[in-house]
Amino acid sequence: MDGACLPEVRSTCPYCGVGCGVLLRPDGQGGLAVRGDPEHPANRGKLCSKGTALGETVGMGTRLTAPQIAGQTVSWDTALDQVATRFSDTLAQHGADSVAFYVSGQLLTEDYYVANKLIKGFMGSANIDTNSRLCMASTVAGHKRAFGTDTVPGTYEDLDEADLVVLVGSNLAWCHPVLYQRLLAARAARGTRIIVIDPRRTSSCDQADLHLGLASGSDVALFNHLLVQIYENDALDETYLKHVDGFDDALRAAYSDDVSVTDLDPADIARFCAEWIGSEKVVTVFSQGVNQSIAGADKVNAILNCHLATGRIGRPGMGPLSVTGQPNAMGGREVGGLANMLASHLDLEDVDHRAAVREFWDSAPLPDAPGLKAVDMFRAVETGQIKALWIIHTNPAVSMPDADRVSRAIAACDFTVVSDITAQTDTARLVDVLLPATGWSEKSGTVTNSDRTISRQRAAVPAPDGPRDDWAILADVGRRMGWVDAFDYAGPAEIFREHAALSGIAGSFGLDFDISGLQTLDDTAYDALDPTRWPVSGAKTGGRFFAQGGFYHANRRAKMLPLQWCPPASKTEPRYPFRLNTGRIRDQWHTMTRTALSPRLSAHLAEPFVDMHPDDAARLGVKPASLVRLTSPEGQVILRARITDAQRPGDLFAPIHWTGETAPAARIDTVVASHVDPVSGQPESKAAVVAAAPFEAAWYGFAVSGHALAPQCDYWARAKTRAGWRAELAGATPVQDWDAQAREMFNLPHADVQIVQDKGTGAARLAFMADGVLIAALFVSRKPVAVMRDYLAGQVDQPVTDVLTGVPPADQPNPGPILCACMDVGINTILTAVETQGLLTVEQIGAALGAGTNCGSCRPEIAALLTSRRLAQAAE
Repeated sequence: MDGACLPEVRSTCPYCGVGCGVLLRPDGQGGLAVRGDPEHPANRGKLCSKGTALGETVGMGTRLTAPQIAGQTVSWDTALDQVATRFSDTLAQHGADSVAFYVSGQLLTEDYYVANKLIKGFMGSANIDTNSRLCMASTVAGHKRAFGTDTVPGTYEDLDEADLVVLVGSNLAWCHPVLYQRLLAARAARGTRIIVIDPRRTSSCDQADLHLGLASGSDVALFNHLLVQIYENDALDETYLKHVDGFDDALRAAYSDDVSVTDLDPADIARFCAEWIGSEKVVTVFSQGVNQSIAGADKVNAILNCHLATGRIGRPGMGPLSVTGQPNAMGGREVGGLANMLASHLDLEDVDHRAAVREFWDSAPLPDAPGLKAVDMFRAVETGQIKALWIIHTNPAVSMPDADRVSRAIAACDFTVVSDITAQTDTARLVDVLLPATGWSEKSGTVTNSDRTISRQRAAVPAPDGPRDDWAILADVGRRMGWVDAFDYAGPAEIFREHAALSGIAGSFGLDFDISGLQTLDDTAYDALDPTRWPVSGAKTGGRFFAQGGFYHANRRAKMLPLQWCPPASKTEPRYPFRLNTGRIRDQWHTMTRTALSPRLSAHLAEPFVDMHPDDAARLGVKPASLVRLTSPEGQVILRARITDAQRPGDLFAPIHWTGETAPAARIDTVVASHVDPVSGQPESKAAVVAAAPFEAAWYGFAVSGHALAPQCDYWARAKTRAGWRAELAGATPVQDWDAQAREMFNLPHADVQIVQDKGTGAARLAFMADGVLIAALFVSRKPVAVMRDYLAGQVDQPVTDVLTGVPPADQPNPGPILCACMDVGINTILTAVETQGLLTVEQIGAALGAGTNCGSCRPEIAALLTSRRLAQAAE
């Protein structure tokens, strides 16, 4: 059937926690057209670059379609019998503490629910944790300490109504672009002021009224100082404080803290405090810069203390707002998919809660103590305590701190299983059993976003033969282990009804998470479910929490905590003088299992890099575009240098996304220590200590090819293009025969080749052809290669002309490196339009070219491009 005749399917984006609605139109051949859903409350039709490019990431490409044991294809019965038998035997021989699940915020709520029920309710182990531990565990801990439950008080609508929005440890412009554009729309409509608190000057600072580039990890001291100023400026809400315990102790601790550790200008601190105190409608948005710290929970509570002291919580336009990094991190929290949770926000260590859940599930006795959180879980794998491990839709061999150590632990574990859509991940290559799972656009269920809105993910294309839904895989194993009735599910709707019914028990205990009003949905109503913000019960529906108190501690009051700043766990010293911050970039997500399939998303920043202040670069002798080796006590990486004053001197920034599949020398978590917050168990991913030095390359290279290439050299990073692949290369050892080296790298032993080589300068250029068409090319130099990369990437599968020049002919348009991934607009296209059309503003460029008009996350870069052009003209 022609795709134009197929109906659109309403679903939800599979990336960050914004939870954007999408409309999917199948093309009838396995592909999808994707656009934003104008009726979804989270995004109102907007999408970021990643969401816009979702259609480029579906298809069979690298899909795993059949189970494997020890690398050999087997039947589903053979694979699942093996999994069930090995877990049963391990439990019988070594007890419940010897098994573990490590799952993902990309699971649907129904998948998560079955996983948690299986391991906690029937295997009797609390050893289930999730990659969300790396993302928002500190927020969970902070919420529970302050409110009594893990409750997000506000909603996205608060961004529309706030007078001041403070972004703390959140590059909202790149990591949650749709929310950032919503904030900018509010700014345009009502003059909302923006303050950014972040050691880096990020794209989120582009429209900020104030940027506080504080010293890494000093957020507690800053918010303690704000609490003091709230008190001294008579800004307390005495009426609201009747709902709060601990104010006096919190204030006393705040007075004893020292705001000078932030290394901020006192005038900027004073301005921040005056703005915050003077704006009743203030929203404090926070994310990984707060959470990923050994003081992450304290940072969260320092923010919450200020909102509780002023009563600025739970009312329109005010309150704290945690923005999460995964599409269903919130759903995982709701079902209990963390080692220290039970289910439905019930407490694992509460005897009455356990008894109620056990009765509801008709299960064996539940564990009465928390299981192992992520870092401790993999240490237990390393020591042999955990002997059977099931990893579902996540890549801990790359994403966990001290990643090489984690990889070794997984490889040595007695029995390991991975459920995923591909076998081509660092983790999947280490395990015993691989189970092919359905992916986004093929499976059906629910997810919950950062403001508690439950949305449906719906199947829009048929799954290929072989892969199964995760809930079905888990339930089948449960049945094979002997629990037939407990896991006899007909589909996700039945699981959702059970989940909703269990939440009613939480409601009966007086807890926040209650969607029992949805437990009677039949399959048709479930399929048609509109985005719905919880709670959904007779007692309360949707909306905000805590405007009038009503907290979830036993006395129904909130708690303010006494807090003190503490430095990061790793201390800089002469051997390791730099502080390394890690994080996300605009067009990639997690370990790129999905986003790396998109040529459009791979074009903006095509290789791993490290941002370094110019003073540090000059001292080390690091040149722009050269390579830098970072070394820590845990490991080392090689990254491309980007020299920028957006970094504080002494601080470095590197992205988290590259893996052994895409850039094996750049797996950034190999240099990050596994220090954790003692309360939340969340690793400190933004404060590693490293040494930095130039990588002494004997040669640099750039390659394009029609098929994937895996060079044998010290550094390589590959990225998808529309015609194949591109790769950056470098080696420490000189190469004598580039013809032989290139043939091996491209696996083209007999192809025709054009070669231009200068042995005196070390330069070489090779173009491989078949029937006059370019199939691969390699450019080598003793310095970073100067060629037009995007132009060359587009020449693969084209007739060979003068490709060895490395630049397009004068009469051929050259769009240059992609700047706007949503609209596929390059830098040169923008500059040409500026010259020929007299464009002077970001808005004019948007009107003429479309750049910056979709998610808007490239607008700061367009503005910077215009500024640099004006400065260049002024200097002429």
